[in-house]
Order: sequence, then C-alpha cells, then structure tokens
Amino acid sequence: MARVLVVVEGQTEEAFVGNVLAPALWDRNVYATAILLGRPGHKGGRTNYARVCRDVLTFLKQDRSAYCTTMVDLYGLGAGFPGTPAPAHLSNMEKVRHIEAAVKRDICDHIPDFRPDRRFIPYLQLHEYEGLLFSDPTSFAAGINQGQLAHSFQQIRDGFDTPEDINNNPNTAPSKRVLALYPGYRKVIEGTQAAKSVGIASMRMACHHFREWVEVLENVEEL
Repeated sequence: MARVLVVVEGQTEEAFVGNVLAPALWDRNVYATAILLGRPGHKGGRTNYARVCRDVLTFLKQDRSAYCTTMVDLYGLGAGFPGTPAPAHLSNMEKVRHIEAAVKRDICDHIPDFRPDRRFIPYLQLHEYEGLLFSDPTSFAAGINQGQLAHSFQQIRDGFDTPEDINNNPNTAPSKRVLALYPGYRKVIEGTQAAKSVGIASMRMACHHFREWVEVLENVEEL
C-alpha cells in the first residue's frame, strides 16, 4: 500500500483522518496516518509555519517510502507561511492555492534530493474543518444529536456558493456559527461524529478543494 503521513493541527483533524478519511482510502490501497503537529510534549496548539515546515521536512527525510501532506485550516493560519498575506483581489480558492503553491516551493527548496516535488502534497482547508460538515446540514445536525438545528444549518449553507466559502471571520467562521447555535458543541468528539454522519461522498460533492485533495491522495502510488 502507498503510505501517506498527514500532518494535522489539532485533535479534531487527527480524529477525522483516522476515523473518516483513512477508511475511505483503504480500497485504493492507500494507508493514511494522522500525525499531530509538534514535538512530543508540545503537540497541537498554534499552527505557525516554522512548526509545520519542521515536521514536514522531518517526515520526508525520515521515511523516503511515504508521502506527506497537511490538513491545516486557513482560518487562524499562523505566522510565517510562504505566500501570505495572499493578494486581496484573489478569490478564496485562489488564495488557498496561492499559499499551497508557495509552501510547496519552499519545501522543495529545502530538500530537493528527497523528492518533495512528488512526495509532498500541501493542503489548506478552506476555511475551517467545520465547513466540511455543512456539506449535508441535515446529517450534520443528526450527527451531533441536534436534529432541530437542521434548518438553521441549512440556512447557513444556503448563504454561500459552497460550504468551503463559509467565511473566515472571528465571529462567523464555521465553528463560531455552530457554537452560536449549540454552545455545547464538542469539537473533537461531535465533530468526528458529524463527519461520519455527513460522509466523505457528500463532502466531495459539495467541497471542490477538499475533493481535489482526496483525489490526489487516492491516486498516489507506492514508493
């Protein structure tokens, strides 16, 4: 099987990779493993580029038989990422691709002999993990045992072209909208339950950038 190491910024993404994404890749002979950002004893926390870069370089150098990708939110993106700030005139999708391309170039410049051009797949979530859950508002509400919120979730979803466009703002980012309706929302536990309820197929259908990432992962070849 081809192996993919997924550098994630938090426990929610770690649980998502382990419980939702990885099983979806098994029938493509791809084995994905989430690795929480940071050194032992300092896992998770603020996602600045120095930490992401260090981990990506370490994993690419330690294991030449594996790919490395990232799952990091654009919302609240930490300091130092190549390509930031992205030009204001770009669309949300263009900003993410602009930053991803800059990160890819930087990693390739650091260790060209380790083939990051092939083995490194940068991915930024646009804008935040919870955006994926709005791919199916009814299943999202059911997954967190709050079926009465399905209509409210649908109204949020209907205000944007795609769930990935739900905006990058301290008050109106996807998770903030969920917390405003359901203050008891537990990001790790219920965020994973909701992802299972919504399902990869719905996320791929509604979230273009996420779909592109998954398609790349599905088609990596054993090294």
